Amino acid sequence: MRAAERAYASVRDGIVRGKYRAGTRLTEQELARSAGVSRTPIREALRRLQAEGLVRFEPNHGAVVAPFEIEDAEEIFELRAALEPLSARRAAENATAEQIEELRELANRQKAEVERASGEYITRIGELNDRFHRRVQAAARSGRLEKTLAGLIEAPLILRTFRQYSPEELRRSADQHLELVQAIETRDTEWAYEVMRTHILAGRACFLRRRRVT
Repeated sequence: MRAAERAYASVRDGIVRGKYRAGTRLTEQELARSAGVSRTPIREALRRLQAEGLVRFEPNHGAVVAPFEIEDAEEIFELRAALEPLSARRAAENATAEQIEELRELANRQKAEVERASGEYITRIGELNDRFHRRVQAAARSGRLEKTLAGLIEAPLILRTFRQYSPEELRRSADQHLELVQAIETRDTEWAYEVMRTHILAGRACFLRRRRVT
């Protein structure tokens, strides 16, 4: 992996996992040491993260982790609830047998992680969830839709949401992925649409409820 990509992945992962919390000052020297790179790729990574809205530059402070407002979450979930069901519907029409098997494997692995609930399982669930949703997009065979959704699923909001789920909510999320695979396999476009929409809205309700309580 190129130094610039390693730097970007290291800093972004730290933000997503909560190592660097909102308002934390990000010093190039410390980040470079953590990522095992020089300061030049760290500068490039910080500019890239600034463009994504994860980092901002403040006078006399330099780079800091940008706060994630509840309004941002509401907008992201609203957009996902509008677009991802379309992706699921198209996947039910266009997914190949190989793509369906890959989706089933990812869904089963996520369910297993939920049941084991050991170690850094929330991080693993987040990664499996990300891969699952991206595979649904790929199966939809719509470059425009996939490109539009890419930035929304990339948002660190997704992993933050999983960290707030109860065990019951984690199981429900995993079961919805398995149900979606069934809908896609049977080519039931409306079932796939509704499962995905319910899935996104359930995540939205959980995130916003817990944010408002805290």
